Amino acid sequence: MAGNNTSWAPVLALLLVAGMVGNTCAGNIAVYWGQNGDEGSLAEACNSGNYAYAIIAFLSTFGNGQAPQLNLAGHSTDGVNEDIKGCQGQGIKVLLSLGGGSGGYGLASSDDANNLANYLWDNFLGGTGSSTRPLGDAVLDGVDLDIETGNPAHYDELASALKAKGSVMLTAAPQCPYPDASVGPALQAVPFDIVWVQFYNNPPCQYANGDDSSLVNAWRTWTSSVSAGSFYLGLPAATDAAGSGFIPASDLTGKVIPDISSIGNYGGIMLWSRFYDARDNYSGQVKAGV
Repeated sequence: MAGNNTSWAPVLALLLVAGMVGNTCAGNIAVYWGQNGDEGSLAEACNSGNYAYAIIAFLSTFGNGQAPQLNLAGHSTDGVNEDIKGCQGQGIKVLLSLGGGSGGYGLASSDDANNLANYLWDNFLGGTGSSTRPLGDAVLDGVDLDIETGNPAHYDELASALKAKGSVMLTAAPQCPYPDASVGPALQAVPFDIVWVQFYNNPPCQYANGDDSSLVNAWRTWTSSVSAGSFYLGLPAATDAAGSGFIPASDLTGKVIPDISSIGNYGGIMLWSRFYDARDNYSGQVKAGV
């Protein structure tokens, strides 16, 4: 028996390395989930093995005296609690995204920012001050700012208040024109863990027709102007997931990623959204090269 174990040791070592490589590839992809009832469950997204970050979208109503509201489109919150725990059990970070392209949100004052930070802590993060947590007792890993409408004021204070809580991952999804009109001040106020810049629906700074020069120039501006743990390239997961900016899989792995990773602070890619990715398997096509 001992002899057999010894002979298998090199094989087992190779299998272990292969498994680590697979996890590393999946570890470079983030995906937004929650805005299409036909995209499947959060558990199915995590079980695909393609993602390291699952971003629940969106808390689309908050501030200005409004009660915060979670909008998960056609999804029920039933079962999401256990799905979150299952994702985290696989090493996948799960975050809550604030904002989105529609909804009623904005911060009117410093008190508004601090109150929202306390609400998020007690209802989605590590706080214990609420008995009505929308997603149950699951503790999310962090908060994402996808602020696309309204006044940019006080998001810097929100970010600072969340950072002060400790053990809260903070991410943001600005548009690629620099500086971002909505979260620009927040990105200068505190160092975010990850910034996934949206390189789509913005022709002046996105990939088009085989040319990534505008994207690369914008990437260089972002990574040299904002302090963050890492930057992710935000992309549509299909041609119809956005109005423009889709990058064919072979172009992404063969040209765009080598060009931007050589600049530095490249962390991976972010995809909008799970619905399109589940349909076309874009993440599966590119994960070995991101």
